[in-house]
Amino acid sequence: MQLQNLRYFVALARTRHFAAAAGQCGVSQPTLSAGLAALEQELGKRLVERDRRFIGLTPEGEAILPWAEQALGAVRGLAQAAASAAHALTGEFRLTAIPAALPLVGPFGRTLLAANPGLTMSVAAMTSREIEAALNANEFDAGLTYLDHEPPANMLTVPLHDEQYVFAARRGGAFEGCASLSWEAAAAQPLCLLHQGMQNRRILDRQFARHGLSVTPLAIADSYISLFSLVRSGAFASIVPDAYARLMAGVEWCQFLPIEPAAETRRIGLVVVSRDPLGAMPRAGLSAAQGLDLAALLEVN
Repeated sequence: MQLQNLRYFVALARTRHFAAAAGQCGVSQPTLSAGLAALEQELGKRLVERDRRFIGLTPEGEAILPWAEQALGAVRGLAQAAASAAHALTGEFRLTAIPAALPLVGPFGRTLLAANPGLTMSVAAMTSREIEAALNANEFDAGLTYLDHEPPANMLTVPLHDEQYVFAARRGGAFEGCASLSWEAAAAQPLCLLHQGMQNRRILDRQFARHGLSVTPLAIADSYISLFSLVRSGAFASIVPDAYARLMAGVEWCQFLPIEPAAETRRIGLVVVSRDPLGAMPRAGLSAAQGLDLAALLEVN
């Protein structure tokens, strides 16, 4: 069985488009189609429903997809192990993170690349559920996500940060001079928040419910950049993780206030799939995370 044909199949399953899959694999569309046909002939099963375009995977295609992804991941791990045994680790470290964990990417990346000068790093933002699926499919080497709420299964973890919520508003408004804010007062504001598909929002909704409150934000988004843009307009306030308050320390237009009483902290950490043997890239990620003094690194120098 040719690995390249498995790559064609996995690329098509992800992109759901023949031309896009061919472009991702760096081959022509006829070459990709021929490889898929050869794979189907070898397995004796039709894997892809197609007419003049991609329609979907057959039940047999859906069944082999996780195995194809694991096979390609195993080959990549094999190559990494062979390379790392002879010399320093090289290549691209693929990291995925929930939006709430993005302020931790900088300290982690600095530590990882300082310890492995031959590496580069790519970062993608995803929901916690997407991260679990992507790690199990070998699409990424490690993830930054919540460890306690809806934790991903079968993972090795390194706790990095105990997250708290803070209230964010534009300076010069009604909260100038305030030292803190109650949950009741926060709920009464014109809020912009993440949408409910994001785990941070689901945790926040449960926190409001503990105080007998519910919120209907005036605006929702899938990124904190969007939320801060709305806050800067002066028409909205928001509730964000405290790591963002540290990341934006010194930004003159934004005011951050603790919310009282303080919510239960939520652990954020690095996760990699628990496999035996563990690949060189996940092992490098775990080592970097274990060496982080994140509390110090998050403080503004």
